[in-house]
Amino acid sequence: MTTLDDVAKKKAAEQSAEQKAAVELVRLAQEQGLSLTGPDGLLKQLTKTVLETALNEEMTEHLGYEKHDPPEAGTGNVRNGTRTKTVLTDTTGAVELDVPRDRASTFEPQIVKKRQRRLSGVDEVVLSLYAKGLTTGEISAHFAEIYGASVSKETISRITDKVIEEMNDWAVRPLDETYAAIFIDAIVVKVRDGQVANRPFYAAIGVTLAGERDILGLWAGTGGEGAKFWMSVLTDLRNRGIRDTFFVVCDGLKGLPEVVGNVWPAAIVQTCIIHLLRNTFRLTSRKYWDEIKRDVKPIYTAVNATAARTAFDELSEKWGQRSPAVVRLWDNAWDEFIPFLDYDVEIRRVICSTDEIVKVSGDWWRVCGVASGRRGLR
Repeated sequence: MTTLDDVAKKKAAEQSAEQKAAVELVRLAQEQGLSLTGPDGLLKQLTKTVLETALNEEMTEHLGYEKHDPPEAGTGNVRNGTRTKTVLTDTTGAVELDVPRDRASTFEPQIVKKRQRRLSGVDEVVLSLYAKGLTTGEISAHFAEIYGASVSKETISRITDKVIEEMNDWAVRPLDETYAAIFIDAIVVKVRDGQVANRPFYAAIGVTLAGERDILGLWAGTGGEGAKFWMSVLTDLRNRGIRDTFFVVCDGLKGLPEVVGNVWPAAIVQTCIIHLLRNTFRLTSRKYWDEIKRDVKPIYTAVNATAARTAFDELSEKWGQRSPAVVRLWDNAWDEFIPFLDYDVEIRRVICSTDEIVKVSGDWWRVCGVASGRRGLR
């Protein structure tokens, strides 16, 4: 059984301390009951940034001068600090906002109206706004949909410009040098630019050596992504500071596994176990779900690759005639499924725990309304 110390020997000597830190983060996270993955915190932060940016631009429009600029003589109204307001969104829950105030109390915010406590659909908008690849027109269309006829086109244009500035700062921020794992997943959301169309968005979610979770970046795709696209994504992450990651966890993203080694030669590509299990159920009649669940569990909980292969052979013998597609699914994924079986149970939990991956991908599904059947995961 390979432990984290064994992994360290395979890596550069200077990284051994970082790998020991990875084991320590598992212990601390377990003691504190922390989730190692999932984008809740950062998505809430992005939502706050977008809404407050829009609110401040609304105030600029209302007063007629930029924040920090001197007011025009004779206007009789100026900014007067902020007030705290908490709103509920569909996915991130409560988001605390600093809403700008004016001295004359004549400011009527539109994106978050007075006495409004719930915002619907804002999570999806925030997700798409922060994805690289959207045009200014597409971003402006999102805000036009939110505001409707309540504000002018000029105001929407100003808000769009300001949000793009904030987005660009976020998209180029420096990242850690080493990550325990990077999860790359795809979701499909509706983008509006003249007409509504489904468009894939790709999220890279990192687990740091300190046990923190972070959305490393978001990229808008077209649906025909291949090796060239993924090379640009991974190069972007490397240029922002990531020199290495122990694992890249993904599934069904054409061209991605082939280019990982070009950017991070020592990284191991690992199939997303939760995707493998979900696809197993999709290929099986519902009446057999309990049975197939029992039969696949010995594969992904095996003590090593040899034991997993034995369990898979038993699955093949039992289900080969009844559900050959399930057998093919596991057989085709085998080479990228087995790497995590070389590690002890605590490291497996960091890399591929089904509970942890559900927190990662499940939150993004809820952002896009998958639970109600309105969106789909690629």
